[in-house]
Amino acid sequence: MVSQDQRRRQLAREKFLRQQQRRTSARRKARVRNAVIASVLGVILVGSVALYTTDVLKGDDKKDNASAEVSPSASPSKAPDPCEKAAEGKVKELTFKKEPAITIDKTAKYTMDLRTTCGAIPITMDAAKAPHTVNSFNFLVNKGYLDHTKCHRLTTQGIYVLQCGDPKGTGMGGPGYTIPDENLKDSRLKGDTYPAGTVAMANQFNAQTGEGKNSGGSQFFLVFQDSPLPANYTPFGTVSEAGMKVLKKIADAGENTGMGDGTPNATVVINKATVKKS
Repeated sequence: MVSQDQRRRQLAREKFLRQQQRRTSARRKARVRNAVIASVLGVILVGSVALYTTDVLKGDDKKDNASAEVSPSASPSKAPDPCEKAAEGKVKELTFKKEPAITIDKTAKYTMDLRTTCGAIPITMDAAKAPHTVNSFNFLVNKGYLDHTKCHRLTTQGIYVLQCGDPKGTGMGGPGYTIPDENLKDSRLKGDTYPAGTVAMANQFNAQTGEGKNSGGSQFFLVFQDSPLPANYTPFGTVSEAGMKVLKKIADAGENTGMGDGTPNATVVINKATVKKS
């Protein structure tokens, strides 16, 4: 027979144990909940990095348009267009079945001059380090492939690049062939940073899956400010000092979404592109 005092102590102990169990269960649930939240945040962060390391620099024959989605509540930038009216002429619709045979002098340097509506952007290209890339631009430019094309994308947050080379102006165009990745161990890319003045190839590489290597086409990006990017994009040229001033003018005008990634407010059209051996 249990006394009342013993019964009270037993009930109190059972109540204490129940409370401890509830607290333990609550802590366990909280840990699980926090782990899930951390996992989701991790996915969001990885997705954000992937946007910059893949989508931002994608293009060339992919149905996934590289242009960023715009929130309905975003306020588009109202910066004025600092550039001139584009020259008369139409983009040539050119498609090629395979990469052109290499005909350039690999021991020489070549200069690609982009005469844009915003000013000239001379680019020194290194044939020794990126022969396939330089040869491809030499081939395409001499066919008039870049003439009258728009630089369709400006990114001003996270990374700082102007993307060009798409005859469709949508981020989906390409020459019909792809070229291999080159020069990914260039000393300039130390610390996973593409320094200001670098010109590199856009491609379809997905850093999360490892798919999309050797998928460069005609789209390229010009870095107007040091940009944190892994070395997945062929660096093949350097913008001249005068060209950097033009890029700054374009960047200062902003892009049309107000979110740091969209169509440049400056109407950047390549009226004429030329390549010369230097």
